[in-house]
Amino acid sequence: MATPLPGDGLLFGAAYYAEYHTSDRTELDLDLMRAANFTVIRVGESVWSTWEPRDGEFDLDWLQPVLDGAHARGIHVILGTPTYAVPPWLQQAYPEIAAETSTGSPMPWGARQEVDYSHPAFLFHAERVIRKVVERYADHPAVIGYQVDNEPGMLLPHNRGTFRRFVRRLKAQYGDVETLNREWGLTYWSHRLADFSELWTPDGNSLPQYDLAWRRYQADLTTEFISWQADIVREYARPEQFVTTCIAYPRPALDDRTLTENLDIAAGNPYYAMQDHLALGEALPPATPWTTSGVPGLLRQADRIFSSRQARFLVTETNAQSIGGSAFNLPPYPGQLKQAAYAFVARGAAMIEYWHWHTLPYGTETYWGGILPHSLVPGRVYRELSEVGADFRDLGPALDGYEPNADVAVLWSTPSRFALDFFPALAKEDGSPDSASYERIFDATYRGVIEAGAEARILHVEQAEALGAEELARRFPVLIAAGLYVADDAQLDLLRAYAHAGGHLIVGIRTGYGDEEARARVETAPARLAEAAGVSYEEFSNLAAPLGLDGAARLGLSGGARATAWADGLIPDGAEVLATYDHPRFRDFAAATTQTYGAGRITVLGTVPSPELAADIVRYAVPSPRSRAYLESADPSVTVASGTLADGSVALFAFNWSDRPVTVTATAAMREAVGGSAHHAGDEIALAPWGALALLA
Repeated sequence: MATPLPGDGLLFGAAYYAEYHTSDRTELDLDLMRAANFTVIRVGESVWSTWEPRDGEFDLDWLQPVLDGAHARGIHVILGTPTYAVPPWLQQAYPEIAAETSTGSPMPWGARQEVDYSHPAFLFHAERVIRKVVERYADHPAVIGYQVDNEPGMLLPHNRGTFRRFVRRLKAQYGDVETLNREWGLTYWSHRLADFSELWTPDGNSLPQYDLAWRRYQADLTTEFISWQADIVREYARPEQFVTTCIAYPRPALDDRTLTENLDIAAGNPYYAMQDHLALGEALPPATPWTTSGVPGLLRQADRIFSSRQARFLVTETNAQSIGGSAFNLPPYPGQLKQAAYAFVARGAAMIEYWHWHTLPYGTETYWGGILPHSLVPGRVYRELSEVGADFRDLGPALDGYEPNADVAVLWSTPSRFALDFFPALAKEDGSPDSASYERIFDATYRGVIEAGAEARILHVEQAEALGAEELARRFPVLIAAGLYVADDAQLDLLRAYAHAGGHLIVGIRTGYGDEEARARVETAPARLAEAAGVSYEEFSNLAAPLGLDGAARLGLSGGARATAWADGLIPDGAEVLATYDHPRFRDFAAATTQTYGAGRITVLGTVPSPELAADIVRYAVPSPRSRAYLESADPSVTVASGTLADGSVALFAFNWSDRPVTVTATAAMREAVGGSAHHAGDEIALAPWGALALLA
């Protein structure tokens, strides 16, 4: 497998589009990048119509000065394939390649990714331009890797050919129509099929089993498309060059685990709101669909990228200034760019690239702020990122073999995300179904890990299966399974076996309720776990307003601990009650229980926890996070992340997510990774407002 690093170190840079300038300033830009300690740029992926201005006419030499200039300054290059931005001539020649957002309704041209990328006409022209571009520059010494396409999986194409291939897939999977009728429950509302040709298109579908199959199929189309591109690129790539794609994780037609299986490294585009959105404990609503709010949201994005391959990753895009359009302007407070960069590295990033080098004077992304402002005169953002680049230059070689540590593993289930998108469990404030139910359930427990001062690792359910119960319990003493609605018997049995092997399993709502087809299980809930957990439930309710809780002393409830959005009516059968609902009816039930099982323990939480309740549950399971063996702080604005290096030593990252200076206390000997200042056990270490510090113990 190719390595993303051309040597020891961290890659640091930006997406660079010299072709977007209104005048030639390539040499000046590259000089400024070198002065800012850049080591990498990404080029070429957005301009198919520049590479191929007319059908079969290629202009391939325009990028040469950028690559030559970068190489002369010691800056590496990631070359992109331009397949996500279809040129006008191709749209006109083959209008049938337009992706249909519903059957017979093509997406209008004028944006990007409007194409059905399984269409043969599109694939023919895409392959041709990929081969031309990669063949032209594969031997250039500046090129260290390739990004194929860009943020794939944006649409769920309903094109006729796409649907026909879906029907063929169902035939191959189920064998005969009677099996499909049985597995999907098509007796319901007279949906029984006499032949596969009778299957209706997805537009009016109301059946969750159909929708889950459709979403799985769409994700597989995305995986196949990216893998197809990667295979083409590898025909030209040198052995040391890597192949990746950049992932926008909220995309609807995406399974990041399978998408990255045929890539050399995972790469993602974490965007986040800045200023007060990065105050620890804040719960400001996200400002755009593609940005998170809050410190846990920032860290969760990084952990999701790591989870794709359970390995270090690349940040191919992140914000230097505001990213979100002309009405969204939140430039970072001083120090926040360094904080975010260090946070990504602490969670496993081997590269940070910003979107993008210069703010554009035209186009959709006119106010997507780059490192340089519209004036193109370097300012505060450039100066701050130059300092981050200098830190990375010194820090990178010290992180050889770095792997982020974890106190808690949190399970991720892409099929459950698909199922709860179509059949939401939770409601919005106005009572309408919330298609983001899975993310709400997942994020509530993940946030609890961060605000309890612990460290998280996100594991796809399939990755947990590959480890097996014994290894899972050895590596991760606490495992959270919340919202695991779509799961087969073996996956639920793995959870039970994990606890029996010595792990502490925390079961959240909807886990163990559905099977692999998103059918409600005809058995006691939580299925295959109730007896081991010593608790079950028959009733569940949405909550229009948060409920207070009465807690056992063992749990130690915080003042703000609340049950929100949902209440399972837990009925203990041997389990110890940790909390009950403060409500005239629901007080008859438990809200949280715990019971030993084998060498481990199963705790069941019957609600979507408030941040305080989620942190209480994690503190109960993890009374002493591993980072406290090195650093301690009583300040609520401080978080600590850690990782293990190749030689077994530990790297630590301390963060102050506030506008006031704070201190942390060393509980072991260590030195600062940048500058080398030594600290001894008992020393207080200063953190500036919005400060971040890397240490080696």
